Amino acid sequence: MPDYMLVYIVVFLAVAFDYINGFHDTANAIATSVSTRALKPQHAIFMAAGLNFLGALFSTGVAKTIGGDIVKAASLVNQEVIIAALVGAIAWNLLTWWYGIPSSSSHALIGGIMGAVIVGSGWETLNYTGIEKIVLSLVLSPIIALVSGYIIMVLLLWIFGRFAPMALNSGFRRMQLLSASLMAFSHGSNDAQKAMGIITLALLSAGQIPSLEVPTWVKLICATAMGMGTAAGGWKIIKTMGTKIFKLEPINGFAADLNSSLIIFSATFLHLPVSTTHVVSGSIMGVGAAKRVKAVHWSVAQQMVYAWFLTIPLSGLTSAIVYKLLHIF
Repeated sequence: MPDYMLVYIVVFLAVAFDYINGFHDTANAIATSVSTRALKPQHAIFMAAGLNFLGALFSTGVAKTIGGDIVKAASLVNQEVIIAALVGAIAWNLLTWWYGIPSSSSHALIGGIMGAVIVGSGWETLNYTGIEKIVLSLVLSPIIALVSGYIIMVLLLWIFGRFAPMALNSGFRRMQLLSASLMAFSHGSNDAQKAMGIITLALLSAGQIPSLEVPTWVKLICATAMGMGTAAGGWKIIKTMGTKIFKLEPINGFAADLNSSLIIFSATFLHLPVSTTHVVSGSIMGVGAAKRVKAVHWSVAQQMVYAWFLTIPLSGLTSAIVYKLLHIF
């Protein structure tokens, strides 16, 4: 098959990944505001879709990290490798969405790339320094979110704890409009860039662009796909995130969203990809633990941790199998 046709396939799959990422991770932006009834579900989804689109246009630093830090050089990666990586990531995302498990699209993509690269080009093609930086940011971000979520919640309870519950709920329900908006924008600013990085890597390896700079049309189609995917919703994961980890009240939802958006914005400015799913989950656990440790459903958290650890190897295995099948057929 001609190289330009393979590039078209890469673009299609990357846009599909972004779309699936949108409805898979919708819960990150709106689960807390929906579960506390600060926003009606449909209103929350369309708000998140618009802000995800705008956030996706915000920066390209994360895209360059994804495109340039996993392999030593774009010339070492062919289009079949990228296609296999995207298929592996998409398959894992759809599987975890079907079972309502809030796993990480970021982990799935990183695992998919690594699995396909290893089978297609060998272990020596991997940029271990770059991978170490990416994996470290993915691992540390939920831990930081848990600790900082706990601290923010303690501060809010210390400041507002004497208010009557009805007044407190009413005030923070309105404040959740702001925190949910920040969360949606930050989600777009980090997550959409991962697909941008993959497309840019494919264009560079095919010799269609001179350097690892994200073209404007790539930004627009990835932002659009993320926004449309968010508009489609992901109700199974919304239910898990909003109700099964910890019973959220408006002040808890505000604290979790504010904490998550600050961490994701920080990662975006540092050009680091993080899992928004992991960050939000960590924030909810930290906020819940600040109220009462036993109030957090740690068994649900344990299931998520298993999914987190399995995502990279299983998506990598899937992409490796897809790469082999591409060469058989």
